[in-house]
Amino acid sequence: MLPGYVSASDAAYYAGVPVGTIWRWASEGRIGKTGKGKSAGYCVFDLPKARRNEYTRELIEPGKPPPLPAGVRAA
Repeated sequence: MLPGYVSASDAAYYAGVPVGTIWRWASEGRIGKTGKGKSAGYCVFDLPKARRNEYTRELIEPGKPPPLPAGVRAA
């Protein structure tokens, strides 16, 4: 995988959202994606960081959705 790109499950954990949300954000152009299928990578620099408890890592607040590119409608 390219530097700066992570798996869908790692991206979902980082953002505090379901994997399906990562796939939707990528299809809408909100976050960068490379590859296809199970080898796809998602640009960690495009992802919003979730707030988590520093000791338990429990999710406090998911990251805010990245903005849609100009002229694109949400799925």
